Amino acid sequence: MFGTALPAMPPAAYYADPSASRAGLIGLAPMEGVIDVTTRRLLSAQGGLDWVVTEFVRVVDQPLPPRVFHRLCPELAQGAATADGTPVQLQLLGSDPTAMAENARIAVGCGATALDINFGCPAKTVNRHGGGASMLKSPSDIHATVAAVCRAVPDTPVSAKLRLGFEDRQLALQCAAAAVQGGARWLTLHARTRKEGYRPPAHWEWIARIRHHVNVPIVANGDIWTLEDYWQARALSGCRNVMIGRGLLSDPLLAARIRHWQRTGEQLPTTQWAERAAVLRAFAEGLADDLPEKVVVSLIKQWLSLMRQHDTEAAERFVHLRTLRHTDDLLDALDGPATP
Repeated sequence: MFGTALPAMPPAAYYADPSASRAGLIGLAPMEGVIDVTTRRLLSAQGGLDWVVTEFVRVVDQPLPPRVFHRLCPELAQGAATADGTPVQLQLLGSDPTAMAENARIAVGCGATALDINFGCPAKTVNRHGGGASMLKSPSDIHATVAAVCRAVPDTPVSAKLRLGFEDRQLALQCAAAAVQGGARWLTLHARTRKEGYRPPAHWEWIARIRHHVNVPIVANGDIWTLEDYWQARALSGCRNVMIGRGLLSDPLLAARIRHWQRTGEQLPTTQWAERAAVLRAFAEGLADDLPEKVVVSLIKQWLSLMRQHDTEAAERFVHLRTLRHTDDLLDALDGPATP
């Protein structure tokens, strides 16, 4: 099963090209408050992605109204897919098995075709209330939650997103095994503990250790910023499939660049500023009708801040663009010279 395509997803899910599927699948990771429906649409439109995962739906102890699921995942109204047909997987986060099961049923009733359970969120607020990565302290709680959800929606694929542990990696194998025994069809593993947050390095070699203890596919996640990172993550983890979050915000064409290399063995030139700017412009235009200008400007700068970490020109432009306060000025500056 290792390295195979993920099982039982919607018709035409993932990549139509069989050679690309054998080469490995690429998913877009969920990022709360960052990768929303507009971002998912834009990034999937760049090509190369096989599936995307939503921000988590926070489950406490009550059934949520359908509008909550539709708000976080508008794609439910169009077959749980982006405009270009990329499958969208809905993510749930919570620690009450009964409430998680009930909300899983509601989500499927709203149109969800696959569910993911978040055991990896490192946010302090989430962890204080017993959700996300805090559940990595108790493999039995992970098992109970996954099992309850899988029983509630037996015909819907359920996966689990985990880290290597909370404070350390002592329970990494047990947590992964607990999710699988609970019924998870595949696991996505962020190759760091909650304590390590997003600080490099990602411990891809630990994913390889876990692969030998479970009998479902594993998706490698964490610190994939470039084609070289992608290959190293695959080589060290032994996983064929990967999930990328911040790396795709840094380089929106990264998945397409990886896919091109898979198909041809050719490394495309570095993504140019004009290509990055086009995505930022489309992002602003997609938000303009729904959000105040101040918020739109802030979100563009947030995205640009991620781009600058791995691109010299984006870093140079950020120095000027971060001082602008109006959308029109910001959009004009995207197409202008690097140093006004």
